Amino acid sequence: MSEREHKVSRRQFLSYTLTGVGGFMAAGMLMPMVRFALDPALKAGAESSLEAVCELDDLTDTPQRFTWSFNQQDSWYESTVEQEAYIYLDGDDVVALSSVCTHLGCTIAYNEDDSEFACPCHGGRFTEDGTNVPGTPPRRPLDVFEVSVENGTVYLGEVNRRD
Repeated sequence: MSEREHKVSRRQFLSYTLTGVGGFMAAGMLMPMVRFALDPALKAGAESSLEAVCELDDLTDTPQRFTWSFNQQDSWYESTVEQEAYIYLDGDDVVALSSVCTHLGCTIAYNEDDSEFACPCHGGRFTEDGTNVPGTPPRRPLDVFEVSVENGTVYLGEVNRRD
């Protein structure tokens, strides 16, 4: 029998075989790497967990700074994160403002004499309710935390942007 009578030549057979084997080997090596890289993205999104910050009895109608820490899992890295918020009572409502300036992310401070928040970096100012003062660098109000009060304890969740 000659080569012309066969539908696949020896050269084509070897080419197909080596391509198939090479493809299986490449897939066997790449699949674990792809799975490793995409595993955190494939997991369910992080639920908003509330952290206990202070007692309701500790709050007044003047903003006070409270600091708390919690463990955070970023993909494979676990760390302890420290956050702070200015919390006060607005009637019966608990308001928790972020301490991060909306201009460039500096940490703000509350000035009781002027009843406003001030950013030491670029002169940003916010009123007591977190609204940005016109004519200063910040273009939007301070962000607010999700707040929950249970059994006299104030819990804070994720930060929500205000526009």
